Amino acid sequence: MHSHRRLFSVLCITILLGADFATGAELKVPAPPLSKFYHGIYPGGISGEEDDITPEDLVSYETALGRRATWVYFSHNWYVNHVFPLKTAQWIREAGAIPFIRLMLRSKNHKIGQGEKNYTLQRIIDGKYDSDLMAWGLAAGKFGSPLIVEYGTEVNADWFGWNGRFHGGGKVQLQNGKELPTGPAKFIQAYRHIVETIQRGGADNITWVFHLDITDSPDKAWNHFENYYPGNDVVDWIGVSCYGALKPGDDKEEGRSFREKFDPVYARIEKMAPEKPVIIAEFGSAARYRYIPPDKWARAALEDIFSGRWPAVRGFSWWNERWENDSNRRHDTTMRMQDIPALRAVFQQELSTNKEKLWER
Repeated sequence: MHSHRRLFSVLCITILLGADFATGAELKVPAPPLSKFYHGIYPGGISGEEDDITPEDLVSYETALGRRATWVYFSHNWYVNHVFPLKTAQWIREAGAIPFIRLMLRSKNHKIGQGEKNYTLQRIIDGKYDSDLMAWGLAAGKFGSPLIVEYGTEVNADWFGWNGRFHGGGKVQLQNGKELPTGPAKFIQAYRHIVETIQRGGADNITWVFHLDITDSPDKAWNHFENYYPGNDVVDWIGVSCYGALKPGDDKEEGRSFREKFDPVYARIEKMAPEKPVIIAEFGSAARYRYIPPDKWARAALEDIFSGRWPAVRGFSWWNERWENDSNRRHDTTMRMQDIPALRAVFQQELSTNKEKLWER
C-alpha cells in the first residue's frame, strides 16, 4: 500500500511540477531552478480566519490574472478541530494546485499580543497533542500527493501565541550544550516535536516551511528570528512575510518599499540557512494608502524578485484579502486584485513579461 501511494505521489509531482523533477521516490516539492519562481496565492476568504477559502475564490483570482497558481495557502485552525483538512486539500488538488497549510495551533479566544493558554509550546513539547498530530500525519500521508506545511507563522512577531515572549522570553537556558534564550529554545523544541510526530504518523509528502516576519517584535536580540531556526533537518524552505501598508491610514514608515524592508532580512537569512530556498510566503499593500498605491508598490517588488536580486528566492504569493478595521468603511483594507484594477494590471503585465521565469505545472 505504501509503495502504491509513493508511486501516485511521484505521478502527481510529474503532473504538477514537470517530469524533470519527478525522479525516484521524491515526495517533497522541489525548489525551482535558479532564476525560476513558483507563483502561489492566498485567495482570500470571508471570515478573516483564513480557513474558509473556496474554489470560487481561487477561480476568481486566477481568472483575474490569467495565470494559474502553484500553491494555495490557507490556515488549519485547531480551535475548529484537530483533523487534517482533507476537504480543502482535496479541492485545491483537484484545481491543479498544491495545498499549502498553515498549521495554526491556537485557541478561538486567543487575542493578538496575548499568550496562548491551551496550545502552549510546553504542552506541545510534553506530548499533550501527540495522538492528534500522529493522526494528522497519517491522514496527510494517505492524501498521497505533495503538501506544503508550516507551523509557527511569523514566529518572531508577538501577535501570535507561539512567540517566545510568552514562553520565557530572553531568559537563558542550556539546550544541547548551548546557551539559548528560553522562548526561542522552546519554540525549536515544539517545532521539531510537531514535525517528527507528524512524520511518525506516516507523512513523508510534506515540504516543511519555517516562516518568519521581516520585523522582530519585540525588537530584542533574543527575539531575532535566527534564534528560532529549528534546524536544516526539519526545515525545507524559509518563508517570509513582507508587507507594505496594511491600512489606508498607516504612516509613511509602513509603506516603505519591499526592497528596503527585505534587503536586510535576506542578508540575515543567507547567514542563517545559506542552502535553503526562500519564498515570499506573504506580501501585499493596501489600497487607498495615501503615500503609495498598491500597484506601484507591487510593481517594484515584482521587478526586484524577477531580476534575481535575491537568488535564493524561488516563489511568492500575494495576500489577496480584504477586511474591516473599524466601523468606518473608508478605513477598510483591500489587497484583492479583483478590487484594484491597477494592481491587477501590474500583476498581469509582470507575470506575462516574465512568463519564462515562472515555474508552472
